[in-house]
Amino acid sequence: MSDKQYDSVLVGYCEEPRYYEENLSSWSVKLKASELQEMIDKYTTSVNEQGQGGNVYLKLFFSKNGKPCCSVFDPNSAAAQARRAAKAEEAKAAPAAVAETDDLPF
Repeated sequence: MSDKQYDSVLVGYCEEPRYYEENLSSWSVKLKASELQEMIDKYTTSVNEQGQGGNVYLKLFFSKNGKPCCSVFDPNSAAAQARRAAKAEEAKAAPAAVAETDDLPF
């Protein structure tokens, strides 16, 4: 079993994709009202002081066996929290480098 942590939850399989002139054109996802409400309740991103955020991110992709799938980003997952912590660490280290070069005229 893999130790890989994922930052999204599989919603399910989508409808078969449509092709136009042998190229992938589009495919659709059908969600019930209860599923949408669950996504809003569980997977909405936080809103910052400027009012940005409050989004639900869906990703459409093909599974390893070629079936169209849909997943939703889970901001509360362990992988997402680890990524945010790593990004915060980077941001802590970056201002020191920026502060050293702040006096440059360009």
